[in-house]
Amino acid sequence: MELYQLTIHEAWELLRKKEISSVELTESVLRRIEETDDKIRAYLKVTPDLALQQAREADERRAAGDDTPLLGVPMAIKDVITTKGIETTAASKILEGYVPPYDATVTRKIREAGAVILGKTNLDEFAMGWSTENSGYFVTHNPWDLDRVPGGSSGGNAAALAADETIGSLGTDTGGSVRQPASFCNVVGLRPSYGRVSRYGVIAFASSLDQVGPMTKDVRDAAILLNYIAGRDPKDSTSVDVPVPDYTAALDADIEGMKVGLPREYFVEGMDPGVEKAIREAISTLEELGAEVREVSLPHTKYGVPVYYLVAPAEASANLARYDGIRYGLSIPGEDVWDSYEKTRGAGFGDEVRRRILLGTYALSAGYYDAYYLKAQKVRTLIKKDFEDALDKVDVIVGPTIPMIAFKIGQFSEDPTAMYLTDILSLPNALAGLPAISVPAGFSEGMPVGMQIMAKPFQEEVVLHVAYAFEQATEWRKFKPPLDAKAQEVKQ
Repeated sequence: MELYQLTIHEAWELLRKKEISSVELTESVLRRIEETDDKIRAYLKVTPDLALQQAREADERRAAGDDTPLLGVPMAIKDVITTKGIETTAASKILEGYVPPYDATVTRKIREAGAVILGKTNLDEFAMGWSTENSGYFVTHNPWDLDRVPGGSSGGNAAALAADETIGSLGTDTGGSVRQPASFCNVVGLRPSYGRVSRYGVIAFASSLDQVGPMTKDVRDAAILLNYIAGRDPKDSTSVDVPVPDYTAALDADIEGMKVGLPREYFVEGMDPGVEKAIREAISTLEELGAEVREVSLPHTKYGVPVYYLVAPAEASANLARYDGIRYGLSIPGEDVWDSYEKTRGAGFGDEVRRRILLGTYALSAGYYDAYYLKAQKVRTLIKKDFEDALDKVDVIVGPTIPMIAFKIGQFSEDPTAMYLTDILSLPNALAGLPAISVPAGFSEGMPVGMQIMAKPFQEEVVLHVAYAFEQATEWRKFKPPLDAKAQEVKQ
């Protein structure tokens, strides 16, 4: 096995035994990026000099007796999370050249733990999109099929993990942006409960929905990363002061007697038959492990898409008003301040961002606020109540992460709003603020399929427990995309 193929916990084991150094590990991953990223294009910016400097410092810390799981482990960070001294653009031309003077709280926490920062990964501009085709710079390709998207908006993270261009990563999930690309690329993506992880220093899209989450090669790594980033932050008033358990202690392959809910609404019309087959087989695996599967109902699921596309764009309209060309980022002079605003935003924002700003501004405008935004918030409460009622009867809810496999690049270019309908299974739980994880669960037409596991708010340990049990009973996580001769063949 090459060093770049390691997981976080495998790397930690070798580092603590001093069988490898952080410098050796980091050099291996940097070489892998150099060899493969011209095809994948997962990274907006790679920071080799900084990474090697941090690797040397990590080796010195370990020699002095420090031995934490992230010490000396190379990590990728989605470019919507601020990094002190490293350009942070949110994949938008309007922030090109912006170098933050501070770290996001999650960045600071993993830096203090000794993680090595490899660079910033590509995404849909301002995290608005599901394919990483909407980046202001370039499209990222799925390592499993270079003609297909890696998902989004954290597509750079998922592609980098699948291609072994990083050991671990941090992404963000507003309505599925960690889980959907994880499903498309055969990796693990965890969306924590809203309020579990600080949003301080995360470039805002929709403030009542955004959440930072681990994206990793397996479930244990997700638990390790969550141990570091979870917890109350006085700099973020939306982070919640609730106890943070040791998530790795929750990893147990025994789910005997657990009640698993299967929503009838999650097997939707038009679902890819191969996806349904893979998920049905995954649920059978949970039954074989001793779980009791029950049908549950989430009757307001069908309203998740319209509610999300009123709430999220409305909040985006407010959040993106700060990009005015005056304080930082792109600035194009005009005849007056309004002309300057128009020219700067016209040149700096891409089509999808403009589309959502217009939609959100309309929903918030006089005469429409009550009819659209306020009504959407009321229906959001009904969606949340659906989950509360169902989770009173079962321990977790499972289903497909997304009802299709990764689609072809450009497939939705003629009708970009049609892509919104693919999010019917990832949006409702985000609106309800619940924890959810996507784990590799099989293949359809040679492309990965993810299973989503959800639980009550602040029960990340429960979703990790069930996800780990399923992962240990299957081999799906071990398959790698056919990027080189060493890659394994996928079993159809």
